[in-house]
Amino acid sequence: MIKVLIERHIMPGLEQDYEQASREVVREAMHAQGFISGENLVESGRPGHRILITSWRDARAWQEWSVSNARDRMMARLGPMLSQPERIVMLEHT
Repeated sequence: MIKVLIERHIMPGLEQDYEQASREVVREAMHAQGFISGENLVESGRPGHRILITSWRDARAWQEWSVSNARDRMMARLGPMLSQPERIVMLEHT
């Protein structure tokens, strides 16, 4: 199993719109092969700084989702709400 950390910075005033769109992305990911779970976190005191931590069966499952048409559609909606490109880190257990 791997974890994927996704860091996003939301433009001020778009936090509520982001929340709605982000929930749709997670719902879509839940149907992806190899998706295990996801957790959406907000940094205390910084409502525009979000961390999404997802668990995947393996790196291949994440890679397939990361380049899927479904994720592309979701990111087309989320992307304009971000003040900078999302940062993605794949993490493995040691």
